[in-house]
Amino acid sequence: MAKIPTGQIIAEVTRKEYITDHFIRVYLYSPEVSLFKETTVGDNNKIAVPPAGLNEIHFPMLDDNHQWVYPAKEIAPAIRTYTHRGIDLEKNELIIDFVDHGDGGPASRWVRKAEAGSKLGIMMRRDGKELYPEAEWYLLVGDATAIPVLSVILETLPETAKGICIMEVHGKEDEQALHTKADIEFKWLHNAEPHLKSEIADAVKSIAIPEASKFGYVACEFSSVKEIRTYLRKEKNWTSQELYAYSYWKAGAAENESQPDRHKEKESMG
Repeated sequence: MAKIPTGQIIAEVTRKEYITDHFIRVYLYSPEVSLFKETTVGDNNKIAVPPAGLNEIHFPMLDDNHQWVYPAKEIAPAIRTYTHRGIDLEKNELIIDFVDHGDGGPASRWVRKAEAGSKLGIMMRRDGKELYPEAEWYLLVGDATAIPVLSVILETLPETAKGICIMEVHGKEDEQALHTKADIEFKWLHNAEPHLKSEIADAVKSIAIPEASKFGYVACEFSSVKEIRTYLRKEKNWTSQELYAYSYWKAGAAENESQPDRHKEKESMG
């Protein structure tokens, strides 16, 4: 299998803004942003969040034997998966949207306190990636963590496409104006406690799926993704090529703790 070209940079915050009550958009500068000029906007990347009180990024390094050497615990960054929302090659800026869910996680805690000059590590593939195939009808489903990638998909869909987009956010105040040329029906769900419950799977099951070529992109909490994937694959007979369904997080577990379960569950459906 060919190795995917990747790169890593250290970027500094130039500014940030609350785009809704619980969404913070951060602009990050680095003279090396051009390293990602071929990267697909909306693709996942890894961010390296420095420990509280430290404004330095210490990436894991490969030694002479090609073994990973990790920094000491007190300086090691927390690695989290995010989607870059945009890239400005003229300004050498990356744009990343964060969900503000308090100080419970390292990324949310970092972004709440971040100011101009705050550093963040970025690790990302350097080539392009297809986010979705051509289809007549699209099912786009996500919670707050998926708004960046679903926004990119919506912005790039052709005007001939049709579909539905189901988004679960904290409340009415977090609904965003998502732009698309396609004929998309938007359905917003409000849930102030996504770590405790969600109605997103029930919303998917209530949809009348048309007889047309189709593709679904589903990204939300582990149990919801599992229920939606099982419903579409087992009850509605969707093929693996017609559905991308992946959990960005698992209730009650940090990302690094839940990753094995999330990957195992996805692979179990083929």
